[in-house]
Amino acid sequence: MCPNTNGMKRLPDNAPMSRINFPKDITLFERGWLSSNSILITGSEHNTLIDSGYATHAVQTLALIKTALQGRPLDVLINTHLHSDHCGGNATLQAHYPELQTLIPPGHANLVADWDAYALSYTPTGQLCERFCFSTTLQPGTEIELGQQLWQIHAAPGHDTHSVILFEPTSRLLISADALWENGFGVVFPELDGLDAFNEVAQTLDLIESLRPTLIIPGHGGAFTDVNEALARARKRLNGFVQDPEKHIRYAAKVLIKFKLLEIQRIQFEELLAWANATDLVTHLHKFLASDTTLESWIDTVVNELVHAGAARREPAMVLNI
Repeated sequence: MCPNTNGMKRLPDNAPMSRINFPKDITLFERGWLSSNSILITGSEHNTLIDSGYATHAVQTLALIKTALQGRPLDVLINTHLHSDHCGGNATLQAHYPELQTLIPPGHANLVADWDAYALSYTPTGQLCERFCFSTTLQPGTEIELGQQLWQIHAAPGHDTHSVILFEPTSRLLISADALWENGFGVVFPELDGLDAFNEVAQTLDLIESLRPTLIIPGHGGAFTDVNEALARARKRLNGFVQDPEKHIRYAAKVLIKFKLLEIQRIQFEELLAWANATDLVTHLHKFLASDTTLESWIDTVVNELVHAGAARREPAMVLNI
């Protein structure tokens, strides 16, 4: 059910222990790139998880939370946005914690209520997300109590039109989701549909700078304190995409295929081609970038670029994640 609602521990998949100290009520699960990071905030009144990872890691997500909470319940689940790698564990957590309150950004609430998997991006990206429900929405411009602190909710469009970020002004800790990583930001998916979302990315970076955070927990990668340097790198990357939009689209194509490899680890090339042919966003990018070549030839080129970058490996008729 989804009831209505009016020192750091770091447990990564395979990563070294961070030297960054967080407020004692915060635990970061740094997950890698298939699953987003998850942040557990404990308190005397309720325990909250921010983002639940990808569907294929849902059992692992639950195990990490149960270990951290040591028999206490998970009371609140927050999604910064509804991409599959941030909310794919929602259904599993809701099944295990029947009283769990789930809060999502408001922009896609009607799509979740009606469960429109296409409009939510899961079908056109060829990604998994089991149906989940929600209790209420996160309203930008308001505050929410997490642990013992009030956190500000800010709209952060760009990577996702309806994404939010969370800021705690006392510790100056920002949970930035995919709006800012230490070395960039997430693919700007609205831009792939012809929407001018690069300006929104720039505005969100300006917002983050105005908040003056001293510590950022991103949606992927480790927490970091070199905020000004990260913003400079993000703006440089954004400017490169603005100057050469096709560069961003080529990057998006590689991200989608790499994500599939992260999910399944190894796949026959013919099976990868069949998946690509059935995945609307991939075929859309192919038509935009390489309509004069066959889908097979283009996928072959993208895979080779991943191999050249050290992000994949090829064997006869097989493509493997590395």
